[in-house]
Amino acid sequence: MGSAKALLWDNDGILVDTEPLYMGVTAEIMAEVGVGLSVDEFREISLERGQSCFELVRAAGFEQAEIDRLRQRRDEAYHARVSSGVPLMKDARETLEALHGRIPMAIVTSSHPEDLQVIHRAHGLESFFEAVVASGDYVRHKPHPDPYLEGASRLAVEPQECVAIEDTQRGMRAALAAGMECWVIPHALSRDSDFSGAHRILQSIREVGELIL
Repeated sequence: MGSAKALLWDNDGILVDTEPLYMGVTAEIMAEVGVGLSVDEFREISLERGQSCFELVRAAGFEQAEIDRLRQRRDEAYHARVSSGVPLMKDARETLEALHGRIPMAIVTSSHPEDLQVIHRAHGLESFFEAVVASGDYVRHKPHPDPYLEGASRLAVEPQECVAIEDTQRGMRAALAAGMECWVIPHALSRDSDFSGAHRILQSIREVGELIL
C-alpha cells in the first residue's frame, strides 16, 4: 500500500454518472425563463469556479425571488431524476470493493445529502465509507478547502496524509487548498479544464486501486 492513510472521494462524476444529468436539468429550468446554458458555460461557472449557473439568470435581469424559485424547481426536478436511478461510473464498484477495509475512505461532495443518500442506497455504496461530508456540513463549498478539511477531521487523519479523488477543477483546488494530494479523473464535461496542479491525472478509476494497494 502507498503512503496515503485515507482516501477522500468526490461523488458526482467520480463514483456516479450524474454531472450530465445535473447540467441538463439546470439548463431545462433556466430555459423556462429564456436563459440558455452551454456546455462551456457550465464547465466554467460550475465545474471550475464552483459558482451557481443561475448567475446567468441574474445577469439577464431577474430578481432574487425568481432565482430562488428556479433553483428550488431545479433541485426538486434533479432529486426526482436521481430517484429514478443513475448509473455508476465504470469500475467504481469494483474499485471500492477492492479498497474497502484496506484504507479509510470518505465521501466529500457538494451534493445535497438527500440526493446522495438515494443514489448510494440504490447502489449499496453506503457501507464502503467511514464518513460522508455533504452540503450543509461546511460553510464554504469547493473550491474552498472546508469540505476536505471536514472529511479529514471525521476520519481523524491529517490533511497531508490524504489523497483526494476529483473530476473537476473546483474540486482539485479545494483539495490542494486543504493540503492534500489530489488525483484527477477527467470526464467529458471537465476534460478541457486546466488540471496542471494535480499530482496525478488518471484515465480511469481502476488506477486508484492499483496505486493505493
